[in-house]
Amino acid sequence: MVLNYIWIGFIIIAFVIALAKLIFLGDVTVFPALIDSTFASSKTAFEISLGLTGVLSLWLGIMKIGERGGVVNVLARALSPVFTRLFPDIPKGHPVTGAIFMNIAANMLGLDNAATPLGLKAMEQLQTLNPNKETATNPMIMFLVLNTSGLTLIPISIMVYRAQLGAAQPTDVFIPILLATFFSTVAGIIITSIYQRINLLNRTMLLTLGGMALVVGAIIWGFGQLDKDQMNIVSTSVANILLMTIIVAFVLAGMKHHINVYDAFVEGAKEGFTTAVRIIPYLVAILVAIGLFRASGAMDMLINGVATLVKALGGNSDFVGALPTALMKPLSGSGARGMMVDAMTTYGADSFVGRLSCIFQGSTDTTFYILAVYFGSVGIRNMRHAVPCGLLADFAGVIAAIGIAYLFF
Repeated sequence: MVLNYIWIGFIIIAFVIALAKLIFLGDVTVFPALIDSTFASSKTAFEISLGLTGVLSLWLGIMKIGERGGVVNVLARALSPVFTRLFPDIPKGHPVTGAIFMNIAANMLGLDNAATPLGLKAMEQLQTLNPNKETATNPMIMFLVLNTSGLTLIPISIMVYRAQLGAAQPTDVFIPILLATFFSTVAGIIITSIYQRINLLNRTMLLTLGGMALVVGAIIWGFGQLDKDQMNIVSTSVANILLMTIIVAFVLAGMKHHINVYDAFVEGAKEGFTTAVRIIPYLVAILVAIGLFRASGAMDMLINGVATLVKALGGNSDFVGALPTALMKPLSGSGARGMMVDAMTTYGADSFVGRLSCIFQGSTDTTFYILAVYFGSVGIRNMRHAVPCGLLADFAGVIAAIGIAYLFF
C-alpha cells in the first residue's frame, strides 16, 4: 500500500511540475522528455530482467544442489542461535536460514549478481511459511531491511569507477564506506526489532553484534596496512576465490550425498527463468515512476531546496552536491550509479563531493528496487512496516556517510 502511494505520488508530482513548466515557462520540451523517459525506463526494466535470467538460472541451480547436498541445512543449524532471535517466527533449523545467510554473504562481498537470485530464493522459501500470501511477514521485512541497509565489505565496483575517473587513490573511500554501511545495517536491525518487538538485549545478539564490530575493525586495520594496488588485488581476489569456493563446495556436497548434481542444477535453473519473467511488471512500474520524477526536474528542485535550507540555517552545504546520489540510491541502483559518476565528473573524483557520492553509493542499497523485486516475486502487496524501516536504515547510512566524509576528507 505504501509503495502504491509513493508510485502515484511520483507520477502526479512529475505531471504537475511539467505542466507548470509548460504554462509558466513556455517549456515545450518537458512533456516529450517525460514520454521519452517512460519508454527508456520500460526498456531498462526489461533489459534488467533479461540480464538477470542467466544469473538467476545459474545461482538458483547452484542453490538447488546445495539444498539436496545438505549444505543449506548445515548453514541453517549453525546460524540457528542468532536467527531464532533475529527471526523468531522462522522454525528452528529451517532451510531458509541458509539461503538468507548466502544472500547476506554475497551482499557483503559486493557480489550483486549472486546476491539477487539468492535473495529471491530466500523470499520464496519465506513465502512458504506465510499464512497470508499477500501480506509481508516479520521475517520477510527483517530480511528486506538487511538487504536494503547494504552491508558491504568489498565495494569493488565503486573503486573501479574511481580509478577510471582518475582518482589518485581509488581505494581511499574503502574505510569510510565500510563504516557507513556498518552503521546503516546496525540501525536497520535495531529499528526493525523495535517495530517487531524483538529483544536484542540478550547474550547471543550482544555477542554477535559485538563480534561483527570486531570483524569490521579487523578488516579496517588489515586493509589499512595495504597500498591501493595491493588493496584492489586482495579485495578482488578474495571475493572471486570465495565465490568459486562456494560453487565447488556445493558440487562436492552433492557428490558426497550421491545426488545427480546435473539434474539438480537444471531443476533449480528452470526456476530462475520463471522468476525473471515474473518480476518484469514490477520493475517496469517502479522504474517508469522514477524516470518521470527525474525527467520533470523534481530531483533538481529538491536538491536546490535542501541547499538553500542548509545555508539559511548556517550549516556547511558542501555535502549537498552529492545528495542526488543519496536520494536516488533508495530508488534506483543504476540511477544512483549515474549520479555518482556525474558527481565525480563534475566536481572531480578526488573532490569532497566526488568522494562523498561514492560513500553514499556504498553505504546503502536500492530500497524500492529491492522491495519491488523481492516482494513482487512472491506476490506480496501489503508491505506493512518494510518501507519505513528500510528508509530509516537508509537515512542512518546517509547521516553516517556525511559525518564520516567530513571526518576523513
